Amino acid sequence: MTMTDAPTEQTTIDDDEVAALDRWWRAANYLTVGQIYLQANPLLHEPLASEHIKPRLLGHWGTSPGLNLVYTHLNRVIRAHDLDMLFVAGPGHGGPAVLANVYLEGTYSEVYPDVSRDAGGMLRLFRQFSTPGGVPSHVSAPTPGSIHEGGELGYALIHAFGAVLDAPEMIAACVIGDGEAETGPLEGSWKGIAFLDPARDGAVLPILHLNGYKIGGPTVLGRRPPEQVAALLEAHGYEPHLVAGDDPATVHRRLAQVLDAGIARIRRIQHEARGPGAAPSGVPRWPAIILATPKGWTGPAVVDGVRVEGTFRSHQVPLAGVRSNPEHLAMLEAWMRSYRPDELFEPDGRPVRALIEQAPVGERRMGSNPAANGGLAPDPLVVPDWRDYTVEIASPGAERHESTRRLGELLRDVLAAQDTFRFFCPDETNSNRLGAAFEVTDRMSMEHVVPDDDHVSSTGRVMEVLSEHLCHGWLEGYTLTGRHGLFATYEAFAMVSASMTVQHAKWLEATHELAWRRPVPSFNVLLTSTCWRNDHNGFSHQGPGLINTVLNQRASVSRVYFPPDANCLLSVADHCLRSRDYVNLIVIDKQPQLQYLSAADAEAHCGAGDGIWHWAGTEAGEGSDGSYDPGAPPDVVLACIGDIPTMETLAAADLLRRWVPGMRVRVVNVVDLMRIRPAADHPHGTSPAEFASLFTDDTHVVVAFHGYPGAVHGLLHGQGDTDRFHVHGYREQGTTTTPFDMVVLNEMSRYHLAADAVARSRRHLSGASELADHCEAMLAKNHDHTRSHFTDLPEIADWTWPG
Repeated sequence: MTMTDAPTEQTTIDDDEVAALDRWWRAANYLTVGQIYLQANPLLHEPLASEHIKPRLLGHWGTSPGLNLVYTHLNRVIRAHDLDMLFVAGPGHGGPAVLANVYLEGTYSEVYPDVSRDAGGMLRLFRQFSTPGGVPSHVSAPTPGSIHEGGELGYALIHAFGAVLDAPEMIAACVIGDGEAETGPLEGSWKGIAFLDPARDGAVLPILHLNGYKIGGPTVLGRRPPEQVAALLEAHGYEPHLVAGDDPATVHRRLAQVLDAGIARIRRIQHEARGPGAAPSGVPRWPAIILATPKGWTGPAVVDGVRVEGTFRSHQVPLAGVRSNPEHLAMLEAWMRSYRPDELFEPDGRPVRALIEQAPVGERRMGSNPAANGGLAPDPLVVPDWRDYTVEIASPGAERHESTRRLGELLRDVLAAQDTFRFFCPDETNSNRLGAAFEVTDRMSMEHVVPDDDHVSSTGRVMEVLSEHLCHGWLEGYTLTGRHGLFATYEAFAMVSASMTVQHAKWLEATHELAWRRPVPSFNVLLTSTCWRNDHNGFSHQGPGLINTVLNQRASVSRVYFPPDANCLLSVADHCLRSRDYVNLIVIDKQPQLQYLSAADAEAHCGAGDGIWHWAGTEAGEGSDGSYDPGAPPDVVLACIGDIPTMETLAAADLLRRWVPGMRVRVVNVVDLMRIRPAADHPHGTSPAEFASLFTDDTHVVVAFHGYPGAVHGLLHGQGDTDRFHVHGYREQGTTTTPFDMVVLNEMSRYHLAADAVARSRRHLSGASELADHCEAMLAKNHDHTRSHFTDLPEIADWTWPG
């Protein structure tokens, strides 16, 4: 039956089905406990002894029985209804539970043949868990079927929604721990149903697991009456179903009934939305499950006279002294034998046939779902030729254009070309000059549309929601399942979701070590409304911190680009959209800015990542004082990284050209920030010879950088004499002021750069002192002008390159 067929609903299961479900659940629980404790004797063929116990006991038991229970029942509904289902485990510290299930279903042994479904493979499964050279304790990249690392809580439901966008047959079953439910991102993520179109998207089935406790105390929702928790989900727009209890047979029956009802409800919603003549009718009431079972269920009830099962004490390792305490050792053996492993596994360790037959077949197994390995959109992204969107350049630095508006036109046609590309932005698409997208699509919303709305519909492909967490996480789920997209946000507020950027980078870093993991589309972030041009919004909107965050990730993943104009932006964006397995950070402002390079020059410049702008320097021509020596090195190098730094650097070069005509000035522009790193540290880094060809071996370099100066100093480490680099950048000086006053406050203005260049020059030349005096006078003059006229001096605000 396909997802568009009329729904059916099973309301009861018989005793044999209850026994079958309980059999799988017991097996998964047994394997979970074994991973936490055992390094030998995996099938308990002999009495448990202290030497069979790992020397370091790591892992989390408390959430695992609930995860095992849900996985067990999802297997049943997958087989019963032929479902295409992903499993997203919010309590990622329940890693041994998910590993146990993908091992039982056979996926794990297919991916890792040495962990075979026999006694030897079971022993490897146990020994590798949370041990050196083994696998992490969380559900993470090495876990087949996973698109979610649950170490940092809060993102499970967001990832689930991102995964099912444009995947109409997919259901993402998402288990949310009641501890995770306390986080801000998770609380915001319930709103995902307002952006889910049942006609073209899949479905998310949230399963809120209330086991009552975090690591050291109670959870908020765990202490609430069930009707209040249900009311919360109802207020979010869901149809909640409660499953509660501590008797396994009763819970099995009730959970099976609720899951069947939930699947039937999902099918009904999709059937109605996809039928002939169907029209949007608001946000459907999607099902959600509230599962209330004891924390550490079926584990030790009391240890050393203290309650453990059903309390926070079962969160990690309930029996901590097993190697040294005979009573604890006996309790562990009794605990493991309570699952009756001799009924679950053959003497050689193979799961009994009755267990194997309970697993779905092939790619219907949740551990084998291709979507969890970047498999939903295997075809390359269709990107039009970016050269069709470029700005004509008659002369460098003569005209101003909004660079991101040209990118918006390119994105418009990417959106029009395929249905596996989405744009994510916190209510700022027009503000960021990317509104051309609305020529081919709308803002997506399932809420009712009123006449005053602008480009809002249920079919939109622009995902605008005022939450960086949701935009970020939706794109993560979307790209990890194989589709492409772009996340654009104000630069300062990218820090709201910066830890998500870190976690996604860590995921990609881990996948690079797994040959079986397919490359996935890169995570592309466009930072606009940058610190230098948020002069109107003030200090709160001024912060380039995400640059440093990305720079701290491994070289195999991190990429940071500073295109100085529209044509460079288009070239960089084309590369980033097509790339895979990177975190690409593109930084450029949305305001009108000077344009420098033709399409051909931009392609060459961005392809190299950096280069000397000979037209801007004075190395290639004779100075007016006749002192030019074609064989001599430059007196100073001006380097610029970023759009505003580029403009200020060129203005400084213009000052030097006019006031100190005998100075040999080299101008270097860097687009790919990683180019200033040594080649040994980054694949895009430069060799000593390449670095010297740009910056010489001994000339002082005055650098204008978009972000924090310390970032450049850190990247330069290992590039010879780095004391000769003098970096001007954002120094946490800001307020509501004029654009030029922002660069003045941070000492990155043309006058600061020119004065520094004079001070650092290899030679002291005629006109240098006069220029220094001029710079000081102009800074004072502009200060007075801005305070009296509230604008920058015309000769500053309207400056263009005099070429």
